[in-house]
Amino acid sequence: MGAEYESAPTPHEAPLVVGLQPSALIDHVARVDWSLLDQIPGDRGGSIPQVAFEELEHILKEVKTHILSSPNDPSPVRTIAGGSVANTIRGLSVGFGINCGIIGAHGDDEQGRLFVNNMSFNGINLSRLRMKKGPTGQCVCLVDAVGNRTMRPCLSSAVRIQPTELTREDFKGSKWLVLRYAIFNLEIIHNAIRIAKQEGVCVSLDLASFEMVRNFRLPLLELLNSGDIDLCFANEDEATELLRGQQNADPEAALDFLGNHCQWAVVTLGSNGCIAKHGKEVVRVAAVREAKATDATGAGDLFASGFLYGLVKGLSLEECCRVGSCSGGAVVRSLGGEVTPDNWKWMYKQMQYNKAASLCS
Repeated sequence: MGAEYESAPTPHEAPLVVGLQPSALIDHVARVDWSLLDQIPGDRGGSIPQVAFEELEHILKEVKTHILSSPNDPSPVRTIAGGSVANTIRGLSVGFGINCGIIGAHGDDEQGRLFVNNMSFNGINLSRLRMKKGPTGQCVCLVDAVGNRTMRPCLSSAVRIQPTELTREDFKGSKWLVLRYAIFNLEIIHNAIRIAKQEGVCVSLDLASFEMVRNFRLPLLELLNSGDIDLCFANEDEATELLRGQQNADPEAALDFLGNHCQWAVVTLGSNGCIAKHGKEVVRVAAVREAKATDATGAGDLFASGFLYGLVKGLSLEECCRVGSCSGGAVVRSLGGEVTPDNWKWMYKQMQYNKAASLCS
């Protein structure tokens, strides 16, 4: 189960996996005490509502007086390129050597340059990333003492790629398209899926957040009913919201529902591991026990990195889940959705251990 790296891509080689993130995003991640979270509107643990730039600045100012110190993260606030899709493809590139690209837009500002520099440094093909005049999106990620994160994005004025700007060249030669469900990106999501399918590209969809599923369930169901989603990821809260109001709304029922609409379906269960379905096959895989959570930011995104790596390499459903559990476990060991070099090393050790354990079972 060790990571078998792809050879270095040629400059004009199409990315094997391409991610659609209409707006580039910069994350400001900090560990804070409960009192600050109580001051912020919206559900704790979620990512709604969006905030205006002035509100973002106010929260970042308040963060300075509510910081929780951590020996593992000497810097109180970590500012990095973020966004669910960016986290997933960066993990695939850095941790697994998979040739990845990103489709989207960034602003002509300091945050845009930071996003470009980070993604380029981590080997992401940026030929599909447009620069536009205006601000780059930002998000504040507040992490409590037990590692749970609350996110408030600032995207209302951020530059973004428009549905009409997508072309078949953006998808030509790729095998997978990575998407995150978002109602404000629904038009471009539909257009991206339409073009991707014309090019024979498989589509992976992450359900984003329990609020997004709760508030915009009908458009999501229409998307799933289209039959164009090949792989769907949901966490336990999103799975519950998907079947809210039905007699049986547990994760197993949600997995069965998703499995009837997609070739592959995965429900992650935090410290309880994950369950996954492909056709009639259903597996349950435990979480990596040594993955002590400092910050849950990016856990699902990096699980997707490992799972997609497994699919690309033709691994079994159970092996895909085990690799996903290792990569998801690696990112929660430090602040933010980017795995540190030491935690990649930790992941490789876990993968070797799991491989040995499976041979002995």
